Amino acid sequence: MARTCIVLSTASSEREARKISSSILKHKLAACVNILPKISSSYWWQGKIETAHESLMIIKTKRSLTKKLTQHIKKIHSYSVPEVIALPILDGNTDYLKWIEESVS
Repeated sequence: MARTCIVLSTASSEREARKISSSILKHKLAACVNILPKISSSYWWQGKIETAHESLMIIKTKRSLTKKLTQHIKKIHSYSVPEVIALPILDGNTDYLKWIEESVS
Protein backbone atom coordinates (compact mmCIF):
# COMPACT_ATOMS: atom_id res chain seq x y z
CA MET A 1 0.00 0.00 0.00
CA ALA A 2 1.25 3.49 -0.89
CA ARG A 3 2.46 5.52 2.09
CA THR A 4 2.52 8.84 0.25
CA CYS A 5 -0.23 10.64 -1.61
CA ILE A 6 -1.16 13.70 -3.59
CA VAL A 7 -4.02 15.75 -2.18
CA LEU A 8 -5.92 18.08 -4.49
CA SER A 9 -7.72 21.13 -3.17
CA THR A 10 -9.04 24.26 -4.85
CA ALA A 11 -9.19 27.78 -3.43
CA SER A 12 -11.15 30.87 -4.44
CA SER A 13 -7.99 32.73 -5.50
CA GLU A 14 -4.23 32.45 -5.73
CA ARG A 15 -3.97 34.57 -2.60
CA GLU A 16 -6.14 32.15 -0.61
CA ALA A 17 -4.21 29.17 -2.02
CA ARG A 18 -0.92 30.75 -0.89
CA LYS A 19 -2.36 31.39 2.60
CA ILE A 20 -3.55 27.78 2.90
CA SER A 21 -0.28 26.46 1.46
CA SER A 22 1.80 28.44 3.97
CA SER A 23 -0.29 27.18 6.86
CA ILE A 24 -0.09 23.56 5.68
CA LEU A 25 3.69 23.76 5.35
CA LYS A 26 4.13 25.61 8.66
CA HIS A 27 2.23 22.84 10.45
CA LYS A 28 4.32 20.17 8.62
CA LEU A 29 1.23 18.59 7.09
CA ALA A 30 2.85 18.48 3.64
CA ALA A 31 6.31 18.36 2.13
CA CYS A 32 5.40 20.45 -0.92
CA VAL A 33 2.45 22.40 -2.32
CA ASN A 34 2.24 23.38 -5.98
CA ILE A 35 -0.25 26.11 -6.86
CA LEU A 36 -1.79 26.32 -10.31
CA PRO A 37 -3.47 29.74 -10.48
CA LYS A 38 -6.47 30.65 -12.59
CA ILE A 39 -8.03 27.31 -13.43
CA SER A 40 -11.59 27.26 -14.71
CA SER A 41 -14.00 25.07 -12.72
CA SER A 42 -17.55 23.97 -13.50
CA TYR A 43 -19.52 22.11 -10.84
CA TRP A 44 -22.91 21.40 -9.31
CA TRP A 45 -23.68 23.57 -6.28
CA GLN A 46 -27.04 23.89 -4.53
CA GLY A 47 -28.98 22.41 -7.44
CA LYS A 48 -27.42 24.33 -10.32
CA ILE A 49 -24.29 24.34 -12.44
CA GLU A 50 -21.76 26.99 -11.42
CA THR A 51 -18.52 28.15 -12.99
CA ALA A 52 -15.65 29.89 -11.26
CA HIS A 53 -11.98 30.77 -11.58
CA GLU A 54 -10.03 29.05 -8.83
CA SER A 55 -6.49 28.05 -7.92
CA LEU A 56 -5.58 24.38 -7.59
CA MET A 57 -3.24 23.17 -4.87
CA ILE A 58 -1.34 19.93 -5.48
CA ILE A 59 -0.23 18.82 -2.02
CA LYS A 60 2.34 16.06 -1.41
CA THR A 61 2.08 14.33 1.96
CA LYS A 62 1.82 11.01 3.79
CA ARG A 63 -1.46 9.10 3.65
CA SER A 64 -1.48 8.93 7.44
CA LEU A 65 -1.84 12.74 7.55
CA THR A 66 -4.81 13.14 5.18
CA LYS A 67 -7.45 13.34 7.93
CA LYS A 68 -5.44 15.92 9.87
CA LEU A 69 -4.74 17.83 6.65
CA THR A 70 -8.44 17.79 5.71
CA GLN A 71 -9.45 19.13 9.14
CA HIS A 72 -6.80 21.85 8.90
CA ILE A 73 -7.94 22.95 5.43
CA LYS A 74 -11.61 22.98 6.49
CA LYS A 75 -10.75 25.24 9.44
CA ILE A 76 -9.02 27.94 7.37
CA HIS A 77 -10.78 27.66 3.99
CA SER A 78 -13.34 30.20 2.79
CA TYR A 79 -15.56 27.50 1.22
CA SER A 80 -18.18 25.77 3.35
CA VAL A 81 -17.34 22.50 1.55
CA PRO A 82 -13.74 22.68 0.29
CA GLU A 83 -12.42 20.07 -2.11
CA VAL A 84 -9.89 17.80 -0.41
CA ILE A 85 -9.26 14.53 -2.23
CA ALA A 86 -6.28 12.19 -1.83
CA LEU A 87 -4.76 10.05 -4.57
CA PRO A 88 -2.13 7.43 -3.69
CA ILE A 89 1.33 7.74 -5.20
CA LEU A 90 1.86 4.20 -6.46
CA ASP A 91 5.43 4.57 -7.65
CA GLY A 92 8.09 7.14 -8.43
CA ASN A 93 11.56 8.34 -7.56
CA THR A 94 12.23 6.56 -4.26
CA ASP A 95 14.51 9.39 -3.10
CA TYR A 96 11.68 11.90 -3.67
CA LEU A 97 9.10 9.71 -1.92
CA LYS A 98 11.47 9.27 1.02
CA TRP A 99 11.92 13.08 1.14
CA ILE A 100 8.11 13.53 1.36
CA GLU A 101 7.94 11.13 4.31
CA GLU A 102 10.88 12.76 6.10
CA SER A 103 9.57 16.32 5.58
CA VAL A 104 6.25 15.99 7.38
CA SER A 105 5.31 15.34 11.00
